Amino acid sequence: MDNRSFSPIDRIIGEIDRAIKVLSTSVHPSRKISAVQQETSLTAAERTESARLMRVNHSGEVAAQALYQGQALTARTAGVAAAMRHAAAEETDHLAWCEQRLRELNGRTSVLNPLWYAGSFAIGALAGALGDRTSLGFVAETERQVESHLRGHMQRLSAADTRSRAILEQMTHDEMQHGAQAASLGAAQLPFPVGEAMRLASRLMTKGSYWL
Repeated sequence: MDNRSFSPIDRIIGEIDRAIKVLSTSVHPSRKISAVQQETSLTAAERTESARLMRVNHSGEVAAQALYQGQALTARTAGVAAAMRHAAAEETDHLAWCEQRLRELNGRTSVLNPLWYAGSFAIGALAGALGDRTSLGFVAETERQVESHLRGHMQRLSAADTRSRAILEQMTHDEMQHGAQAASLGAAQLPFPVGEAMRLASRLMTKGSYWL
């Protein structure tokens, strides 16, 4: 157990280091996706669409890392802060899987990722400052929306792209678990306008990352 206490400067340096690691596309997964049937050759159009969808999902995972770190930074209790950091660590696999699949598809990550990271970190820090139940409620609502988003992407993928589909299926499973964990820890129900604002922000990020 690490009982060290960190100064504000130490914490700032730590957050900058985490941001650099996430944005430098140098993360490595701790888990492997289960073996999938060898995919057939994708057409140029299918490959382009898969790359764009996986770029959106990669950006979503960049935002998730920032969101969890922001919430952990301002959490009221050590238990909730630890839960946020644990979830961020688990979702590092998602980030790495999406990045790897992008390379396989000859795609690239979004040039807007630094913007998504900064904005999500600020939102996460604000949510954490509003109290642990609100912060957990934010996680639960985020995971519900992400689950829906991933299922929509699976419908848009070519049937031949079994590799991308397997990644999104595992991500969906993990997101459902994170949402359930937040609920079990006492997540508050967020007001309807907050949920709608989150959907609007998600659509903005999706559109931006799809093209850029």
